[in-house]
Amino acid sequence: MFERFTDEARRVVVMAQEEAREHRAEQIEPVHLLLALSEDPGRGGTVLRAVGADHASVRSAMARSGGDLDADALAAVGIDLDRVRAAAEAAFGPGALDRSGSPAGHIPFADGSKRALEESLRHVLRSRARRRARAIDSGAVLAGLLAVDDPLVTRLLRQLGTDADRLRGQLGDASAA
Repeated sequence: MFERFTDEARRVVVMAQEEAREHRAEQIEPVHLLLALSEDPGRGGTVLRAVGADHASVRSAMARSGGDLDADALAAVGIDLDRVRAAAEAAFGPGALDRSGSPAGHIPFADGSKRALEESLRHVLRSRARRRARAIDSGAVLAGLLAVDDPLVTRLLRQLGTDADRLRGQLGDASAA
C-alpha cells in the first residue's frame, strides 16, 4: 500500500512514528497520525492549521486531556487515575508509572492507525471517480484518520473547536482548489 503514498504522506507516517517514540508509546496510535499531520506542509496539515489545529495546539489539547489515558472512562468504572498514580509513587517512588526509555527501532501500527491508512486508500479510490487522484497524499491520510472516528482524536478536535465533519468539508474545498 505504501507505494501509493506521496512523499508527503510517507513523511507523515515517519513523523507519526517519531511522535509515538517521543511519547514512549508501544504502537503508533491515531493521535500520533494527528500530531504528524498537524505539522505536515501538504494538504492535510494545511486543512488542520486552517481550523486552528496546529502542532502546538494539538499537543496542548492532548496534555489537557490526559494524553493516551482516558481519565473520564476510568472514573466511570470507579478508578481515580490521580489516586492510583499517587499510591504507586508513594510505594515505588516518583515516576513509578512512567515508561522507561523510548522504544527503539520499528514501532508497529495500532489497529486504529492501520484502519486509518486503509481508509486513506479507500478515500483515494472513491475520489478517483470524481477526479484523477491516484496517490495517497496527506489530505487522504487525514480523511482516513477522520473515517476511523478514534475517541481521543475526536475529543482533541472538539477541544480545538472543530470536528470531523468540518474538516471533511475543508478537505473537499482544498481538493477543489
